[in-house]
Amino acid sequence: MTLTQLFPIIVGAHVVLAVSLFLPSILLPFGLRLSSGRFQEGPGRVSRALFWLQRNGSLIIGAGLAITGALLVVTLGMQLLAQPWLLLALALYATDLALAFFIQRPGLARLLRLQPGESEEARRRWRDWARRQRYFSYVMAGLIGVIAFLMSTKPDL
Repeated sequence: MTLTQLFPIIVGAHVVLAVSLFLPSILLPFGLRLSSGRFQEGPGRVSRALFWLQRNGSLIIGAGLAITGALLVVTLGMQLLAQPWLLLALALYATDLALAFFIQRPGLARLLRLQPGESEEARRRWRDWARRQRYFSYVMAGLIGVIAFLMSTKPDL
């Protein structure tokens, strides 16, 4: 089989890897909630899987993403790298990675170490921190949506 014949598989793998690289950072803040004013004891199965993926899988997923991206460029041709929509999408992706690595991941780690406590002030502080992390998730999801739009429509910029 040639790379051209494998193109649909490469594109599919690239999209799955791109989304899965950000999935934990986007979804984890929504899995951490105060239940009846108290922090839920321990994360659920889905949250544990997302924690594991974020902690252990990021490097492997990132490497797979780089490999499939390079294969796409080889398959489609080097002229693809001169397309303004692709350059904008790559810049947005780099921005999303920076948000995930420098803001979202440390913020989630801090949130997990922070216990809501029994006082109303401590619970309010925990909820405010969790809300802030969710807002970053919204921004990151929005950036992924713009990237998906640019990749699927390839607008003339």
